[in-house]
Amino acid sequence: MKGLQIALAAIGGAVVGAAAAILLAPQSGIRTRAQIRRFIRDKFPYAKESQVEEIADAIEDKIEEKMNETLEPKKK
Repeated sequence: MKGLQIALAAIGGAVVGAAAAILLAPQSGIRTRAQIRRFIRDKFPYAKESQVEEIADAIEDKIEEKMNETLEPKKK
């Protein structure tokens, strides 16, 4: 499990930049999810498919969370 946490942390920085690119050049959700999974496989070629899916799901959730935070009006 620790290896998965390290992988998530390593990918975290790259995800921030990727999320910005995704937001600036929107495309279909299916295509975006495929790009995220391909990125994970490229960076971690020995990861099991279940790990790739788990990391991709976590990244997708984080991107959605950040988008919602950005798009929601600030409460005073």
